[in-house]
Amino acid sequence: MKILKFGGTSVADAQNIKRVINIVKDKSQESRLIVVVSALSGVTDLLLKASKEASEKNEHYKEITKLIEQKHLEAIKDLISVNHQSALLSHVKRIINHLETLLDGCFLLGELSARTSDTIAGFGEILSSYIISEAMKHDAELVVETTFKDSRELIITNSSFGKAAVNFEITNQLIADYFHNEGARVTVMPGFVASSMDGNNTTLGRGGSDYTAAILAAATNASDLEIWTDVNGMYTANPRLVKQAQPIRHISYQEAMELSHFGAKVLYPPTIQPVLHLNIPIWIKNTFEPEAFGTYISNENNLQSNPIKGISHIDKITVITLEGSGIIGVSGFSKRLFEALSNENINVIFITQASSEHSICIGILDVDADKAKVAVDKAFEVEISQLRIDPCTIEKNMCIVALVGENMKNHQGLSGKMFSTLGKNNVNIRAIAQGASERNISVVINEKDVQKALNTLHERFFEDNIKQLNLFVMGVGNVGEKFMEQITNQKKYLRENLKINIRLIGVSNSRKMLFDGDGIPLKDWKNLLSDGETADKDAFIERVKALNLRNSVFVDITANDEISKTYSQYLEKNIAVVTCNKIACASAFDNYKNLKNLSRKYNAPFLFETNVGAGLPIIDTLKRMIASGDKINKIQAVLSGSLNFIFNNFNENTSFHDVVKEAGVQGFTEPDPKIDLSGVDVARKILILIRESGYEMEIDDIENKSFLPQASLDTDNVPDFFTSLTANAQHFNDLYKEALAKESRLKYVAQFENGKASVGLQFIPKGHDFYNLEGKDNIVLFYTDRYVDQPLIIKGAGAGAAVTASGIFADVIRVGNV
Repeated sequence: MKILKFGGTSVADAQNIKRVINIVKDKSQESRLIVVVSALSGVTDLLLKASKEASEKNEHYKEITKLIEQKHLEAIKDLISVNHQSALLSHVKRIINHLETLLDGCFLLGELSARTSDTIAGFGEILSSYIISEAMKHDAELVVETTFKDSRELIITNSSFGKAAVNFEITNQLIADYFHNEGARVTVMPGFVASSMDGNNTTLGRGGSDYTAAILAAATNASDLEIWTDVNGMYTANPRLVKQAQPIRHISYQEAMELSHFGAKVLYPPTIQPVLHLNIPIWIKNTFEPEAFGTYISNENNLQSNPIKGISHIDKITVITLEGSGIIGVSGFSKRLFEALSNENINVIFITQASSEHSICIGILDVDADKAKVAVDKAFEVEISQLRIDPCTIEKNMCIVALVGENMKNHQGLSGKMFSTLGKNNVNIRAIAQGASERNISVVINEKDVQKALNTLHERFFEDNIKQLNLFVMGVGNVGEKFMEQITNQKKYLRENLKINIRLIGVSNSRKMLFDGDGIPLKDWKNLLSDGETADKDAFIERVKALNLRNSVFVDITANDEISKTYSQYLEKNIAVVTCNKIACASAFDNYKNLKNLSRKYNAPFLFETNVGAGLPIIDTLKRMIASGDKINKIQAVLSGSLNFIFNNFNENTSFHDVVKEAGVQGFTEPDPKIDLSGVDVARKILILIRESGYEMEIDDIENKSFLPQASLDTDNVPDFFTSLTANAQHFNDLYKEALAKESRLKYVAQFENGKASVGLQFIPKGHDFYNLEGKDNIVLFYTDRYVDQPLIIKGAGAGAAVTASGIFADVIRVGNV
């Protein structure tokens, strides 16, 4: 004997029921079957809604009843040929008439008793099972004998309506006697429904169809219990929340029980108990992919390297905390607390108590929160009035997340890994509990963090340590496009070699922005962005926060002052910031320091390597020297690739205006070239190096020896600036001639020594380290306690879209390696 149970999605409509019949046809060749079915998908909810509305004098219940009837009649017409429909349609109509009578009674009385609610809730299974049994009888390919049996005649319970307790002594005997005498190859039965000793309809709780199947399996000593659903078994996490979740092939009864208790809805928690001691294995199978292995639940010890079998969660939890000195050393305190909750029929899901006995914390469902607070405060009103205990506090919208695994007790440090993994992603743990069996570690967190927590933990324990980075990119001009191209080309390499999986979640330019929580296809981001919504930096921030994804990285590839002012909002939410925008780090020292502090406080990397030297590892090298105990005493540098390009290409045959224009075309200057030529950009760069060296300085403390004429400095737009370059051509020609006369080259130099800094154009003689600096190259000389006579030199391309993008990319990879 095998027991096959099919859930609501498996019997949602005629098409799915035909799939079920095909599975039954194949299985019936092997052994006798009991087929337990749920209500058609959504019907139980409709029944409960109709009964509630009827009891509230809302005549809309009649429309719901018609919808329920229509749903079943359509299934009959699609499943059974016209010449066999008449008797079945009449039978279904009688059942619907009975349902209408009950609902009319609720409407007239204006009330809904628990007993009536149970009767109404069971109509879905009664209808579906009868229709499916008739469909099997009339299926030409299913040639085996098929019969229908009402579960209410075999499963006997007490009168606790809503979730009745089974009388196993009577039930087991009735089931054994019936199937001893019944010889049909296939027996179809409704799940969920039962009857009390006095003949009233009862139910086994939502999800009770699984339980029905387990009861039948135990009573018949079945060889297997198969639960057919719409997924390929139990998963390592909820696949709707964790896209990388994988089916679990083998799992113990105890592990399955823990996972189902903690929200793995594929299996109703009480299902395991009836079959556990008889060692009847449970299969979780997919109706829509019957060849998939599924999940095999048994008492076999399947040893594996990973002690964690799954991660599960229960949402809509309220945490109740009771604390005060009046708790310490008082016997019977816990008894009074739980008794107060029990009297209100409130189930306690989570318990933890401080070893100091100063407080106790419990988790219950949100719907019971207000009722629980009243009950607990009343139970301890004397102690509360004497100020020995505080009134209990409630925190709603919480969630319990649990790691589950039979072999967890044999592995050290799992709790530490769990807590540190959550902590790195700024997921605050409100309470912790670990059972004596050590099969699970449970934590209470805020419900808004549940998706981030599940994905973070799954990544840590199941994904071969592959770290997923979720990118939000602002600015996709020349540099931004190169950056997108680089991550597209390197995505596979990063995953295979560095264990980093990059997903683009949000992207914006000055006109449009685009978001996709499942990831924007990297090869099509530009087309998709063109059809995106209107860009709005504040809306962009809110969307990033709302998504609340693990390992989120905001990438700023703009030169926008307003965007630079948003960094703190990202860092405060544990979102890393990678930027080539120099404005923030060159702003007021207090702001610079605050951003660094926020980065440390919220464990959110703040990286800006490309602020100085584009893709050159200048800031990274500087940080490493400082961290190792070295001290920077002097800096000399050519930090503007654009200015170096301009002065290397400016000669008697080319006007200064044309060279500056060409530098812009090549992407070496800022959109407003005056930022480069005025020395502001270089001043920002040397300021950042000074600050990263450990010195406090403001931008106004840097002496700026501008080579531009005042007329150029006074312009307030790009066209006027270029006009001024033409008007003052002789000024620039004179500079060039003076350099020739001195046998020198023009270089724009930044320097820092003895607490003073300056930037300005210098005549560099032959033999100097800067003299042969070609093209758009940068060079930095660090004189330190260790590099005294000969400086540490970093030299290379310091401008251009590709090298700047590579520097940004390198910072993103650094985030992945944190």
